[in-house]
Formats: sequence, structure tokens, C-alpha cells
Amino acid sequence: MPPEAAPWVLMYHSVGDCRDDPYLVTVSPRRLAAQLDWLRRCGLTGVGVAELLRARAEGRGRGLVGLTFDDGYADFLTTAVPLLLRYGHRATVFVLPGRLGGTNAWDADGPRKPLLTAEEIRQVRSAGMEVGSHGLVHTDLTSLDDVRLAAEASDSRALLAELTGHAPEGFCYPYGAVDARAVRAVRSAGYTYACGVAPGALAGSFALARTYVGDRDSAARLRAKRILHAFPAGRGPLERLRSLHA
Repeated sequence: MPPEAAPWVLMYHSVGDCRDDPYLVTVSPRRLAAQLDWLRRCGLTGVGVAELLRARAEGRGRGLVGLTFDDGYADFLTTAVPLLLRYGHRATVFVLPGRLGGTNAWDADGPRKPLLTAEEIRQVRSAGMEVGSHGLVHTDLTSLDDVRLAAEASDSRALLAELTGHAPEGFCYPYGAVDARAVRAVRSAGYTYACGVAPGALAGSFALARTYVGDRDSAARLRAKRILHAFPAGRGPLERLRSLHA
């Protein structure tokens, strides 16, 4: 039998005004609604990554797709959550407990956007969404010494456990930067999975690849990305298309 395809996990960031978006990480509410509606019409239900992995392990993952939102923008609660609930989906939001109520100060260009506060993160969890860690302050883990690396993984998990009453299962590597050291630190911190961005040398539940979704992703483009996801790695041009953002 052919190997089972890797889980299909979509990667979002902010939901709002796309006019000043130099990093192409913002999806308009109208576009997100259309994308979520397309998933529903295709018989797909968006869920958090922890739920997706459990379902697949139990043989009931058919029809499920992982939905993730990186950075923990406040617009996840105000805009994304109502749309997710309207179309019958759930998602994982990866937050930064070292920047609660702060802004995306790590971005050199573009507008400053507010991040979720502690109370807003609790509201997100109460709405049925999964809360995962994005590290403490959005730092490339591969650039850190051992002490800071351990703190980004372990301390962020401890803070979120204290904040929500539930230790997060998932971690998301800032910038998608991951190496063997980062994987070891995240695994040692007690997470059960971790998300990267594009397929790379590392694979498995601690280096899950995801499909970028942007504001230009119409139903036709999402359909194409879904088809490309089904191809095994190493298919030349088709494989390279997976990482296209636009």
C-alpha cells in the first residue's frame, strides 16, 4: 500500500486589512469566509492540529484539515473565531506569552498589530480553539544558545499552562526555522507536536509542514494546493510549487 499522505495543515496569520501587508501574512475577513466556506463545501472540516493528529492516529482523520494561525494576533479572536464558528470549523492559534497584549515588534516593516492579551487567550480557548506556543517572543530558535532555546520552549509552555489551566500540546517554530537542536528542546519541554512551514530535511510530528494561505488564494488556488499536497516529496517542479506563497 502507498504511504499515507502527511496531514494537510493550512497556515494563516492575521485577518484584517490587507492594504499594508509587506510580508503577505494577512487575509481579509471576506477572503477567509470564502475559504472556510470552500472547505465546508468540499466536505472538509477544519480542526486544531492536536485534534487532527489524534483523529488520524485513531483512523478517523478522513475529511479533516488542520487550521493554524501564527503569532497570536488580536484579530484572531475578534474576526477569525466568529468566522470559524459560523462555518463549523476549529483551529489552533500559536501565541507568544512573552508579548501578551504587545505588538508584532519583530516585523521591521508594515503596520504594528496588537497581540492577544491573557484574558483574550482564555476567551479563545473557551470558544473551542486550541492554544499552542509560538515561543516567548518570536525568536529564531536556531540562533539561540542552549539556555535561551530551552527557555523559549519550556517557559512559554509553563506560562500558557498557568494562563489557561492547560499545558499546550503544540509548538510552532518562529519563522519556520527548525533544526535538530530545536526539535530536541521542544520535545524535551513536553509538547506532542510542532509545526514548521515547508517540507525539509526534518519530518514527523515535531516538524510538520504546512500550506501557506494568503489573500489571493481563491477556491481554485486552494484546490490546486490540495492536489499538490497529495503528491509524495521529491517530484521535482511539483514539489517546488508547494512552497509558493503567491
